[in-house]
Amino acid sequence: MKYLVSLLLLLSSTTAFQTPSITRTPLKLHSAPPAVEETATADQQGQAALSRDRYVATNRFTVRPNSQAKFEKRWADRSSRLASLEGFRYFHLMRRVALENEVNSGIDPLATTDEFGNYVSFTIWQEKKHFNAWRGGEAFKEAHGGTSLFAFVTTMVSSAMVLKGAPKPAFYDGLLHQSIVPDSVPETVDGWRKVNADGVSILPAECFVACNQFYIPSSNAVEFEQRWANRVSKLKECDGFVSFDLLRRDVKAKGHGIAPMGEEEPTYMSCTIWRDRKAFEDWKNGNAFKEAHGDGAAGDEEKVQQEKPKPLWSKPPVPVFYEGTLVISSPEGA
Repeated sequence: MKYLVSLLLLLSSTTAFQTPSITRTPLKLHSAPPAVEETATADQQGQAALSRDRYVATNRFTVRPNSQAKFEKRWADRSSRLASLEGFRYFHLMRRVALENEVNSGIDPLATTDEFGNYVSFTIWQEKKHFNAWRGGEAFKEAHGGTSLFAFVTTMVSSAMVLKGAPKPAFYDGLLHQSIVPDSVPETVDGWRKVNADGVSILPAECFVACNQFYIPSSNAVEFEQRWANRVSKLKECDGFVSFDLLRRDVKAKGHGIAPMGEEEPTYMSCTIWRDRKAFEDWKNGNAFKEAHGDGAAGDEEKVQQEKPKPLWSKPPVPVFYEGTLVISSPEGA
């Protein structure tokens, strides 16, 4: 009930990332969320080593126990024309999973209550301006139930039934981007996937996502990025590889609900998308992984290079893993 009241209060406040707000201006039902500042450069953030290749928008959700299938059905049934928008490259909805024998990957990922929740929406845009155009346009309102006051309130109530707490958006610069041109892309109708979601069973996994969260002080950001830029990577040669980005948190992004940058928020995150879990495990157990990480294990940033330079983080990296569903891709890939 507390969450429902909080959501309804948004009717007179600024816009949440997942649900556009209602202003008190007569005859105007929507208030477009403020655009992420295009002038927020890496240099202004004290992170000037690498330029942005992509812009990545995420939103984190903590879905209530036994509500996962209902939550996924809401996404499958939503009105969205995402794939038809300028600058769109890739989307999936990902649910957190545990990886056997992997430290910190979670024992019960669907019940997790940490800052990353148990579901994340993940969208890759060609440039930040394309994300801003979507965020302030009609397509955003359509996808988030903002076409009328009734539709908006219905969306709010539905969210309160399946979510524990409000969504937590977070945005990133995609660095050192790599991706392949897919042999085929999932079919969309008017820019969105049409899948059979019954609200009882969760949707089938369509990809596997391996992330590693890094806690890097701003004073070490440039050196950290350079280490990644100088490392050996043969990801594109690996069977089942889809996409990679080193994600740098866009700390200048503003707006209601954006996850604040605190001690529990990683400043960087590596994100690799694989065709399936087997492809990830084959890479992890193969020579390409050893060449990129020396003799280190996954999540050990101290062994990014063979010479094992001093660690740059304020606390050890934390791996997290997901299954992706509702995949949408441009013909050129992510």
